[in-house]
Amino acid sequence: MQSIELRGHHLFCLLGYRGKGYSEDFCTNMTAVYETLRQNPQTVIDIIEGPDGICAAFPPDQPNHCQNPSVYRKDKELLGELGLAAGNRLSWEELIGRIAAAIQPDDIHRLCHDCPWEPYGLCQEGVAHIRQAKALRSLP
Repeated sequence: MQSIELRGHHLFCLLGYRGKGYSEDFCTNMTAVYETLRQNPQTVIDIIEGPDGICAAFPPDQPNHCQNPSVYRKDKELLGELGLAAGNRLSWEELIGRIAAAIQPDDIHRLCHDCPWEPYGLCQEGVAHIRQAKALRSLP
């Protein structure tokens, strides 16, 4: 079974991903991860502490924030909202279910207020989408 290592806040970034990013190479990499998870929701996610494969594609000509204490704090806080920590292994489908059960779209502003992507509302839309999909699956 294929697995992907992801840090905490990237679980949320992937929900809001719409083909925008820091550079063309970054977007190519992020799109590959996004499409893998979309097409294979049983993919196992190894939650790690620190930089992951998404960070690896961060453009070298921009100030890198992947090792900033604020990013580690955000990882820990977001995982805490889901009752998870580095070292946990779950399928992407299970993670989506946890996020849908625990997070409201409006929570993104509180949780990610210092993210430069938060004002675009993409992650709020992503959370709303998975919550709606979960609600539709639970209909008789």
